Amino acid sequence: MPMSAVPHVSSGGIIATYGAYLPRVGPAAVVTLREGGTPLIEARAVSEAVREAEAAAQTETTGAVGPAEALEAVESSGRPRGSGTLRSPAGAGTSGTPGLRVYLKYEGLNPTGSFKDRGMAYAVSRAREAGYRVAVCASTGNTSASAAAYCARAGIRSVVVIPEAAIAAGKLAQAVAHGAVVVAVRGNFDQALAVVRDLVSRHRIALLNSLNPDRIEGQKTAAFEVCDQLGGRAPDYLAIPVGNAGNITAYWKGFCEYRERGKVTSVPRMLGFQAAGAAPIVEGRPIERPQTIATAIRIGNPASWKGAVAARDESGGVIDSVTDDEILNACRLLAAREGVLVEPASAASVAGVLKLARQGYFRGQRGATVVCVLTGHGLKDPDAMMRLGSSPIVAEADTASVEAALAAAGTPLD
Repeated sequence: MPMSAVPHVSSGGIIATYGAYLPRVGPAAVVTLREGGTPLIEARAVSEAVREAEAAAQTETTGAVGPAEALEAVESSGRPRGSGTLRSPAGAGTSGTPGLRVYLKYEGLNPTGSFKDRGMAYAVSRAREAGYRVAVCASTGNTSASAAAYCARAGIRSVVVIPEAAIAAGKLAQAVAHGAVVVAVRGNFDQALAVVRDLVSRHRIALLNSLNPDRIEGQKTAAFEVCDQLGGRAPDYLAIPVGNAGNITAYWKGFCEYRERGKVTSVPRMLGFQAAGAAPIVEGRPIERPQTIATAIRIGNPASWKGAVAARDESGGVIDSVTDDEILNACRLLAAREGVLVEPASAASVAGVLKLARQGYFRGQRGATVVCVLTGHGLKDPDAMMRLGSSPIVAEADTASVEAALAAAGTPLD
């Protein structure tokens, strides 16, 4: 499918577009900011980087298994699934992967700048229908921004509990601007979520974290969109960042439901990626003090851990980790070569695909389609974005000085 053929799915909101696949909400209760309908962008520069990584992987000759053999090989080794390095089968191909096509599902173009708007539109609609007057969430940032916006739209008071000094400025500003009551606790996200769960058990408050199944219902619509944008077929691989693990759970649910309804004939292998300093599923244990520049996935004990593992295992996929350097390099690649600006956590999907390509994972998968989910816009975290390039050049306010400064910086004008 040529780049120009990737259709844009117009959206009157996820309930208007995919209501037939969701538990019914009364029309009077529907809350929407026309979320969904985000573009699926063919990523030629990323595809090229994958092929280059594949070519480099040809020099490696040890320990080869490919996607189809991954589960059997890992199980026979006695290691947890998703914990090891995967390689292509010997003889599966001696060159890179011509035709491996990477697409970007740019969820940062949702109304509040992240994928959370899909789940929030549905969860807040259900809360409104149930008569809730107050809603609460714990957040590393994007959930708080989305919850605050949709609650403002619905006339519901929003309360946000965040880890102190651990949330990107752009996200906090959104929650504050939308009128949320923000409480910063001296602890991490997992502790903030524990407080929120306790509050919900004590008071009649709507829970807006992905522990609420309504969030998963809304977020599964992204999987429907991907299939529709690919002309009624599922991708071969779906790569996605993993933090609290609700999104990988939701995508897998969506793909399976679309297959059950006869909308597609196959489902993708799910490739989930955690940050190396916050990789509890990869490590097989909760991480007490998760650390990563990717604040949106800085979570040490995911609420949807079981759902993520099920998505990985049932699809024959992988959950792996990527370093902060790999994440930032992927951010730079997306910004400088694709023109797509994403916050660090979003780039974990692309970083992970490049890592697997370096390991030879995709070798022999000619013509395969890989969709990388980009979960949040780069303007969510302006401080991180400033790390991607050079600082501004300072010059006197005359043409000659600007020309000299550009020349000194190695930027000729002719």
